[in-house]
Amino acid sequence: MEARLNMFANKTAMSFVKRLVAVNQPLSDSTLPAATQELVKIRASQINGCSGCLDMHIKEAAAAGETPLRLHLIAAWREATVFTEAERAALELTEQGTRIADAAGGVTDEAWADAAKHYDEDQLGALVCLIAAINAFNRLNVITQQPAGGYEVGQAAAFHKG
Repeated sequence: MEARLNMFANKTAMSFVKRLVAVNQPLSDSTLPAATQELVKIRASQINGCSGCLDMHIKEAAAAGETPLRLHLIAAWREATVFTEAERAALELTEQGTRIADAAGGVTDEAWADAAKHYDEDQLGALVCLIAAINAFNRLNVITQQPAGGYEVGQAAAFHKG
């Protein structure tokens, strides 16, 4: 597969991507658990069919110590027993926040209340912004058909430097 647009060579696209990467810094610095953040990124990317983000976030999660079993079961989190109640609430919010067009009314009050039982206001803010950010990245990659498979752990850190 070849990308429709070389995002790295396109001045406007690259400028936008660098800014989008930068808005993730407060989320990385938040108290929302890092493992939860990766689960959210992976689940949204599965729903959106974003192979580039899946390549990146599965490799980053594994390098950070996430188990292969949990990584393999993210798509079936409802039936899996390896996720905490807090992680399950975050995954439900991720699904509803990613599939907004599929449900009249968007995110349900029940999904929000469940997430609010497990996360404080700052963590909820980080979770909502994280869901929005990964969906933006997914859309960029899917629209331009960015290929997957060549990501190396730590490669994304280069975006934070430029």
